[in-house]
Amino acid sequence: MICISIADVDTAEAIELMKKCEMAEVRLDRMEFTDRDVEKLFSSSISTIATYRPGENTDDNERLRILKMAISSGADLVDVEVENSDEFKNEIIETARLKKCTVIISYHDYSKTPVLRELEQIVEWCYSSGGDIAKIACQANTAQDSARLLSLYNSDKPLIAIGMGEMGRITRISAPLLGAPFTYGSIDESKKTAPGQIESGKLKTIIDLIRS
Repeated sequence: MICISIADVDTAEAIELMKKCEMAEVRLDRMEFTDRDVEKLFSSSISTIATYRPGENTDDNERLRILKMAISSGADLVDVEVENSDEFKNEIIETARLKKCTVIISYHDYSKTPVLRELEQIVEWCYSSGGDIAKIACQANTAQDSARLLSLYNSDKPLIAIGMGEMGRITRISAPLLGAPFTYGSIDESKKTAPGQIESGKLKTIIDLIRS
């Protein structure tokens, strides 16, 4: 399955874009919205991920409130960074469990891909934090970085390992082929939310070709 990341659009456009997807990640940190908009976005008939990345000017209490509202409105999955406080993560997880919402605990490194042992420790940190799915997204600067990320799929637990950047594109294609529950794509070439992201139609064509 391909999850389309939606960002940098208004709520009305986001809802229209979601009609073209089977799964969508709504990047709340890159949208302007009201509480009512959140309810609309996550009452969609398609599978949705609520994501609200922290930032310099982001209040964690407000971020927590919005994520909990998204879960209560019908988000099927919620993405929470592993670096968040245990209190923050536990409150999200508690709300998610009540609503049967799947919890993604994620880790991001925007400059490099750590060594394998460190990656394995981070994956375990994601699971021990209460994640149903561990997500690892790192900047892949070499082919070896991508190979190291792909080696993490030697696991029987739900995992998404993504390499950002041009060298990481192979990881986005390989993810569902190696057991990831889904991979991320962009709605088109102009609306990428991460470096190296592949347009969803092209991504689907490549994956289908390999599978056949």
